[in-house]
Amino acid sequence: MRPVFFDTNLVLYLLSADEDKANTAEALLAQGGLVSVQVLNEAVSVCRRKLSLTWPEVHELLETVRAYCEVLPLSFATHERALYLAARYQLSIYDALICAAAQQAGATVLYSEDLQDGLVLGELTVRNPFPV
Repeated sequence: MRPVFFDTNLVLYLLSADEDKANTAEALLAQGGLVSVQVLNEAVSVCRRKLSLTWPEVHELLETVRAYCEVLPLSFATHERALYLAARYQLSIYDALICAAAQQAGATVLYSEDLQDGLVLGELTVRNPFPV
């Protein structure tokens, strides 16, 4: 089975007051998968800026994610692929970087609430794990 990739919003839902979303995110992440360094960086930014978490709380979240997910580095090749995806699919560069990292890792599913559910980017399909 090919790995799945998690967008930043799935990581952040671990902290959500919405119990259903928090439980869904926890169950998916517990099955394992992939994130990129960018996902971790974006999570840190939101945790500090919007959620006002302390550094120890941020580190606890990151440790949880790293316990379940392999963390992939960003590279110039990822950047180049992201530029193509951003132009081709009208994505923000940040969303395109996540999609590019997922593609390069061979993931077939990208769990994200921010991107269009069902969007197909080659062999990668975006899935929103939260029912509407």
